Amino acid sequence: MLLLCALFALLGLVLGYAAFHLKVPSDPLVEQIDALLPQTQCGQCSYPGCRPYAEAIAQGTADINQCPPGGSDTVQALATLLGISSKPLNTDFGRPKAPAVAFIIEQDCIGCVKCIPPCPVDAILGASKQMHTVISQECTGCELCIAPCPVNCIIMRPVQTGPSQWQWSAQHD
Repeated sequence: MLLLCALFALLGLVLGYAAFHLKVPSDPLVEQIDALLPQTQCGQCSYPGCRPYAEAIAQGTADINQCPPGGSDTVQALATLLGISSKPLNTDFGRPKAPAVAFIIEQDCIGCVKCIPPCPVDAILGASKQMHTVISQECTGCELCIAPCPVNCIIMRPVQTGPSQWQWSAQHD
């Protein structure tokens, strides 16, 4: 038993050393591009998330105007960062929309759980044959949960900012 414990401790130390000293550094340009993207993970740009899209931009395989949720402000910020001229948003990937979050109409939800797997940020809570709900603070408004819903109980509501939210955040900051 002591021999196994010593072996596992030695393997743990070797793995710790390897993780620290053999780490591959990430590209700082990819980090900067990713920071400018809206992080909706919606896939509208034809990439599975904002990080892969940022990597494609850094490699030169994707254009800077493929992100509808980011809109023209993101295209302009990317152009400034990369030192290239800005261009209009490519509407083949979609049109910019006002920020919105998903909302599940409780009385219509049948608990089929088909909306949970497509959510890239795990903003939907629920169990099989139980009513589901959306954590609005986590929802990015990507609309990927709408199509799989068989009873059309998911709608998008505009993000509202107002004095009630300002008061809450002031109390909890």
